[in-house]
Amino acid sequence: MNNDTRVDPPHRGGERETLRAYLDYHRDTLAMKCAGLSDEELRQRSMAPSTLSLLGLVRHMAEVERAWFRRVFEDNAAPMVWSPPGVIDFQMAYDASASSRSEAFTAWEAEVETSRRIEREADSLDLTGHQPRWGEDVSLRMVTVHVLLEYGRHNGHADLLREGVDGTVGA
Repeated sequence: MNNDTRVDPPHRGGERETLRAYLDYHRDTLAMKCAGLSDEELRQRSMAPSTLSLLGLVRHMAEVERAWFRRVFEDNAAPMVWSPPGVIDFQMAYDASASSRSEAFTAWEAEVETSRRIEREADSLDLTGHQPRWGEDVSLRMVTVHVLLEYGRHNGHADLLREGVDGTVGA
């Protein structure tokens, strides 16, 4: 990866600063893995029968951001981006066969900005919201760690997907 503009998380920051920085670092990693690729390359699937692609990961992470920040702390009934009304199916986002960079990144970037705003406006990581899928309250701390882990997991997938598209490895 030639254009690594990610900002390293602090080595001695406080809890909130560190969690925020690591989450943004992983968000930037996903964007970096997709940089410089055409829509067709972004839609390239890993292997049959999987529908997993870089564009599918971006769409999936838009759903993750929405489900864990917007739906928990602002609007429990907010519809998912790609699931039909009343349905939460994270797998639907993976099928990016008719998607484009513009569509996926516009949705993902909007959800990331909403998530950042929610976190910034919270008095502390102890803020609680209601996770409608679980039927229980959760803290902003738990949500932030959960979403961070989602990015870590899926950025590993993005490494392999990007290598399969054009041989690019690293970061």
